[in-house]
Amino acid sequence: MIRSMREQLIKALIAHAHGDIQKHVANVEVYLNNPVGIGEHSNIVEAIEQELDMIAKYQDQIDIINKYFKK
Repeated sequence: MIRSMREQLIKALIAHAHGDIQKHVANVEVYLNNPVGIGEHSNIVEAIEQELDMIAKYQDQIDIINKYFKK
C-alpha cells in the first residue's frame, strides 16, 4: 500500500523531532555524568536548562502534530 504524501511528511517530522530529542537527552546525560569534563560550560545548570528547552521544543512539535494533524 502506498502511503500518502501527508502520512510520509508527518512520519518524517515526528522522526526528525525524536532524533533531535535523543541528541539533547544524550547531552544532558553527559552533563549529569561527567560535568567536570565539560570545560567550555562554567554553568552546568544553565547548559542543562538549555538542553531541556530544546527537548521541550521538539516534544511540543510531536504533541502538536499528534493533536492537530494526525487522523
